Amino acid sequence: MKAPVLLFCTLLVGLCAVRNLSAETKPADTQLYGPYPTNYKEIVTKWLATQLIDAESAHIEWNGEPKAANLGTQDKPLYGYLVNFKINARNRFGTYTGMQSHGVLIRDGNVVKGLGFGY
Repeated sequence: MKAPVLLFCTLLVGLCAVRNLSAETKPADTQLYGPYPTNYKEIVTKWLATQLIDAESAHIEWNGEPKAANLGTQDKPLYGYLVNFKINARNRFGTYTGMQSHGVLIRDGNVVKGLGFGY
């Protein structure tokens, strides 16, 4: 008697997890956030080339897929897709800085805001 109840509970929990997972992966409103940046690594890498002193030395660790985000205020929203990553690159002295966490907000194929770059 316990085995069927246990099996039923396990299936129920699994179905709830699948339902929640599908709710989390619902596409964002493209009118607000723009199209999903499938080529986000290329976009970020090109942008980093304009930000880093020695972009070719950069080692990047990607922290997940882009997520829809609003980095503005209630009065002035700034919608896009947030990409988080860690980067280790050489500074102006030729020394690696160590892995540092950064992020960028991408909208319509462009970086519209950088996070953790000192501005």
